[in-house]
Amino acid sequence: MILRTIIWLLRSRRSPQLSVNEVGRIRLRVLPTDIDTLGHINNGMYLSLMDLGRVDLLVRAGALPVFRKRGWYPVVASETITFRRSLELWQKYTLETRLIGVDAKAAYSEQRFVVDGEIYAVGFVKARFLSKRGGTVDITELSDAIGYDTTSVQLPEWVARWSTDVTLPPARGTAISDWA
Repeated sequence: MILRTIIWLLRSRRSPQLSVNEVGRIRLRVLPTDIDTLGHINNGMYLSLMDLGRVDLLVRAGALPVFRKRGWYPVVASETITFRRSLELWQKYTLETRLIGVDAKAAYSEQRFVVDGEIYAVGFVKARFLSKRGGTVDITELSDAIGYDTTSVQLPEWVARWSTDVTLPPARGTAISDWA
């Protein structure tokens, strides 16, 4: 995936600019490294491929250079995906990515795997932004830096509920595994 990511970073720089509120679209093809023994994209690979769409959107919206300059970087905090149809070896598809909202700590994106206008899978990602100097970047500070109006998109209620329901305690706290 690192080689594919580098390729998309370079392609994204030459692609038309987007605003953070627009849908980013990249055309991909199912490669032999994407599939499992059943000949379709491995379920875990979908999540890795979704990284490409988010990187593309950040680059084309002009956010990635701002993040790098300030020493910020995104990390996935939670993600979920639903599968409808399989993507098979050599099949072409479009990965669509859009920002669907923010809360006080994170940004949320929706990503769709689409063939001829039909959704094959859809995923949702919660990303937090960290600073190389330590700590989490405040969403208001991040939004101001890239010119994103946090009131321009209302985070769907079910996404906010999902985020709350799946959040683990902070890394500095404890999270004991107890199946009782």
